[in-house]
Amino acid sequence: MIFVTVGMLPGGFERLVKEIDRIAGGIDEEVIMQIGGTKYIPRNSKYFGFATEKEMKELYRQARVVVGHGGAGTIMDVLQEGKPLVVLPRLKKYGEHIDDHQLLLIKELEKDGRVTAVYDVEKLGEALEKAGAKAPQPVKDKRLVNALKKYIAGFERK
Repeated sequence: MIFVTVGMLPGGFERLVKEIDRIAGGIDEEVIMQIGGTKYIPRNSKYFGFATEKEMKELYRQARVVVGHGGAGTIMDVLQEGKPLVVLPRLKKYGEHIDDHQLLLIKELEKDGRVTAVYDVEKLGEALEKAGAKAPQPVKDKRLVNALKKYIAGFERK
């Protein structure tokens, strides 16, 4: 199963949901999406708006691969489960976020192969294939989690 999450921001993430729904129409694997406030309604996959943290973590565990939005909380949770993670950052230029901190975070995590980063929504299908080929080891070392928390705290102070 492919699980997709857009995070808990009130606004939606149209680019991600539309493209994954298009991909879902052409594959033989179940796709479940957490679409938040996205206005587009998927036609080729199961979907829901919001869920509890416990429900989200269970979906991460069940997934073969997770596709996310680049939020630090999602990234940490998925990496701790040891699931392949494909990430498309929300970008300021599309009005998806107030700044491009997700882009900066993803670029750093991509350097050591922790995530499969996607910067062009049309490359999501290709990234899904690549990410599903190898499963990362669960993150047990808290240094990554602590580094992410410190990185995020730097944005909150600005």
